[in-house]
Amino acid sequence: MKTNKLILLLSVFFMFTFQTTMNAQLSLNNLKNKSTSLSTKSNSETTTNAIEENKIETVKNDNSETEKIIYVSKSGNNNNDGSKNAPVKNIDKAMKIALTGDKIYIAEGVYSGTFGMGYLETEKPIQLFGSWDNNFTKQDIINHPTLFQPDNASAGKGRKALLMFTNEVAGTIIDGIIWDMGERNLYDLKEGFVEGLEGGRLRLPTEPLTGKNSTVGEPCISMRSGVLGGDVTIQNCVFVNGASFGIQAAHKTGTFKVLNNVFVSNRMAAIEIFGTCAGSKEKADMVSCGDVEIAYNTVLFTWSRLKDFGDMGYGVRIMTKLKYNIHNNIIGANIMGGIDNSRFCKDEYVKIDNNIFFGNKGGDLEYFPASNVELKLNVSDFGDLEFASVSNNKSTAPPLAVNQAYLKGFFAARYSETTNYDPNSSENQWARALGMNQQGTMTSQVSMFMSKYPWKETLKLFGMSNEAGAQKP
Repeated sequence: MKTNKLILLLSVFFMFTFQTTMNAQLSLNNLKNKSTSLSTKSNSETTTNAIEENKIETVKNDNSETEKIIYVSKSGNNNNDGSKNAPVKNIDKAMKIALTGDKIYIAEGVYSGTFGMGYLETEKPIQLFGSWDNNFTKQDIINHPTLFQPDNASAGKGRKALLMFTNEVAGTIIDGIIWDMGERNLYDLKEGFVEGLEGGRLRLPTEPLTGKNSTVGEPCISMRSGVLGGDVTIQNCVFVNGASFGIQAAHKTGTFKVLNNVFVSNRMAAIEIFGTCAGSKEKADMVSCGDVEIAYNTVLFTWSRLKDFGDMGYGVRIMTKLKYNIHNNIIGANIMGGIDNSRFCKDEYVKIDNNIFFGNKGGDLEYFPASNVELKLNVSDFGDLEFASVSNNKSTAPPLAVNQAYLKGFFAARYSETTNYDPNSSENQWARALGMNQQGTMTSQVSMFMSKYPWKETLKLFGMSNEAGAQKP
């Protein structure tokens, strides 16, 4: 009898265990199916989800503790504790007191650093969320913009990038801030004037003017080669009038995301992200340090290194040691190429899909398949590329609310040189007889070179196309 009861109990136990196991397996299969479904979503859905996730006000860390939020307001005081009811006044003060993982919320207004120093610098990862209303109830870059915009006087105090990272970056998020160098830069008083725009052409750092500070030739956001690895996200921002790159960043490990930003009138390149992990002696540049996703950005009017339009001036630069996924961007009206792939990044590391290209003076893609072989390709040529993916790119310009004076001046921009040299002059005859250099003068002129773009008009570029470019945050 006892034996029968034992057998009955064991039977019930095994039936229960079997049913539990089957339920667990079904749950696991459902989870796998959901995971597969998520992994097959379009790039646009993935990007939108990524942007929304990074906007959550409170998230849990590994210790299940609510992360701290530090508040910044123009009406605050740096002696405050940074709480919502007692915000600090300056962004750099909040960065100083923040611990890794803390979030910094910045109210609308124009900022330039404590004492107008003109830059922000950090050795640790930061999470900056700008463009909140003064009550910190809504984040909206179009109606409540946070603007980091130092003046020309700041160039005499500190000559650095607007935001510079020097050590750790893992977990960094930059969201909803306008980075504008237009007031700090120095513009010419005579050359390169365009009707309807303020000031003349940009004067480079080597071209000072009496009574003014020269242009600071640094990027808007800079991550130096020595920074450590980790995930970085820069989203929903504006980069305008950058004297040397919008974003220039070293990337060692993890994923670097540049999502839903507007880049207008930057010099050299709007986006340049390069790998810094170690490689083998045989194939130093062929290893992969990490991934770069550049998606849903609007990139316009990138200018060359010098006013002669001789080199640089790219929307996006593909560098070495990284895998690039460049999709759903609007990349147009750049002095050189829309995308530069001249550093011999492996073809299997590159994806270029669903982008809109137009008006790039040096072609939509500058590509070097081998040493001393330079190709300037347009979208119609992309079908012959052997990249990991290159599909559904278009070459029809969407309607964009660009400044019409700037657009007209850009496409009419011309550089010229005039030489005044007479080999038969008495001065040059004597110079030749004595083995000296010939004498003469050369003057150069440009009709437009990186003129100041009105920053308020960059906000009109959000949401101009549903399929590509920066969407309304």
